[in-house]
Amino acid sequence: QVQLVESGGGSVQAGGSLRLSCAASVRTFRNYAMGWFRQAPGKEREFVASISWSGNSKDYSDSVKGRFTISRDNTNSAYLQMHSLKPEDTAVYYCAADFKGGAYVRSWAYWGKGTLVTVSS
Repeated sequence: QVQLVESGGGSVQAGGSLRLSCAASVRTFRNYAMGWFRQAPGKEREFVASISWSGNSKDYSDSVKGRFTISRDNTNSAYLQMHSLKPEDTAVYYCAADFKGGAYVRSWAYWGKGTLVTVSS
């Protein structure tokens, strides 16, 4: 069982930055790919970014490419650094873990409860 807890959400003005963290409670963290998804009000949950178990492979959605950076470290944590935030980035951001992962919600077995990011214009 993998438990994930997100933190770092908050309110920021357009153009600002935030860094989200995801703490994973699992002994074999290095075996899991990590991902970030988001869900805006009235919309479906969508893929934001993912990072492989080794950290060598990263994927981003087109909407965040060049503005967001996903990373992980040896403290059982994954991160999402967000720059140049836009009002359309407003959403609840979810951390996810899986042995493989992918760009689809169904590809991820474990989920956190989310952290809210609000970007004002």
